[in-house]
Amino acid sequence: MELLKKLFDFVMHLDKHLSALIQNYGLWTYLILFVVIFCETGLVITPFLPGDSLIFAAGTFAAAKALKVGWLFLILSAAAVLGDTVNYWIGKIVGPKVFHEEKTRFFKKEYLDRTHEFYEKYGAETIIIARFVPIIRTFAPFVAGIGKMTYLKFLSYNVIGGIGWVALFTFGGYFFGNIPFVKKNFSIVIIAIILISLVPAVLEFLKHRKKKPGS
Repeated sequence: MELLKKLFDFVMHLDKHLSALIQNYGLWTYLILFVVIFCETGLVITPFLPGDSLIFAAGTFAAAKALKVGWLFLILSAAAVLGDTVNYWIGKIVGPKVFHEEKTRFFKKEYLDRTHEFYEKYGAETIIIARFVPIIRTFAPFVAGIGKMTYLKFLSYNVIGGIGWVALFTFGGYFFGNIPFVKKNFSIVIIAIILISLVPAVLEFLKHRKKKPGS
């Protein structure tokens, strides 16, 4: 519970925490951001890490010259692509066993089931679309690894989706993050980003519930 409180506080006050991170660690901040985005996309046990909001916040600091926007874009794009690649191979190697277990120790099987339905509906394009949907984003490459998608096909969608996702939020923060209204209401903007990014997942969940008999 304490961990969730700290995570919530970190996400809601990303501007303050990121500012402290840059002041304390300087260039190492790029590596820290790389690790967070890599883990959020590459490890199925960490779908709770901030992705969209963190990249947006980093973009706002790039606009304030605290970070280099070019380096930020390249490093986070690499983290996103490498993260999905690792996730794919984890799914390829250990996925089938995990997918057929009713209970798992580290994450909910329902996330896998929901992602699999998403995958069945959108096909290979899921790798791109899922980039913009929290939780689904983390499990999509894992499910792709379980399935029969070839690595080269996966890689092409992975690169397009990863670069597109990072570009949208990095340059979104860079060009809009320092607008006076956004700076004054940064926490509200972060909440809005999170809620908007959750809309596709919520719609899919509601559609799924309607299809269930007796619901």
